[in-house]
Amino acid sequence: MPLPPPGDIAIVVAGALAAGFVNGLSGTGYALVALGFWLQAMSPLTAAPLTALCGVAGHIQSLPRIWSGVRWSRLWPMLSAGIVGVPLGTLLLNHLEPRPLKAGVGLLLVVYSAWMAIVRRPPIVTGGGRPADAAVGLIGGVLGGMASLSGPAPAIWAQLRGFGKDEQRGVNQPFNMSVLFLALISAGIAGFLDRTFLIWAAITIPTTLIGARIGLALYSRINDTQFRRVLLALLMLSGLTLVATSLF
Repeated sequence: MPLPPPGDIAIVVAGALAAGFVNGLSGTGYALVALGFWLQAMSPLTAAPLTALCGVAGHIQSLPRIWSGVRWSRLWPMLSAGIVGVPLGTLLLNHLEPRPLKAGVGLLLVVYSAWMAIVRRPPIVTGGGRPADAAVGLIGGVLGGMASLSGPAPAIWAQLRGFGKDEQRGVNQPFNMSVLFLALISAGIAGFLDRTFLIWAAITIPTTLIGARIGLALYSRINDTQFRRVLLALLMLSGLTLVATSLF
């Protein structure tokens, strides 16, 4: 297969750079940003596993920086349940209409983000323990298997738990990386990692890593309050995008 047209390459590179930056800054949101660019230049069958691959690459690069925030006693119930939830979500794809799902999740994100931005003292959830963490992980895994929406559930839960920015990323990032890796394996089994995919991967992975490096450098300069605002803005944008795409 010849190289893609220069115009398509420019669009895809811009998307990889922007998505890598957002992912490096917040630890989530790669697919949201990248797909807005990439679906103009490639098919969804290529774009979906490509976002998974590049998302994993960006997470691996930034893991050493946020490793101090990883608490395995908190993470393992959520992660274990999320891994179980991915194939369940994939199975549900044949039985659920994607548009109502997108609209429902999008409205939830919009309401949550607006509410958290208004309240002076955000609530902190201390109850539930590991079963509650596992329930959130299962929701994230199911949504990840159904619609690549693994990020919002753990991101919201980590905020409600009152974690600092490193602790939030210590939950969100390993969780999302694991779910994306499973999605990539599923795409490989389905035969989607073809020559076209490999050409785009060679173009997007280096650009993603550059963007993630820039975002990670900015992440080091912001405090917990600023990080909370960045994450709320990203969740709001995710919600609005999901609602908009569910209407067309």
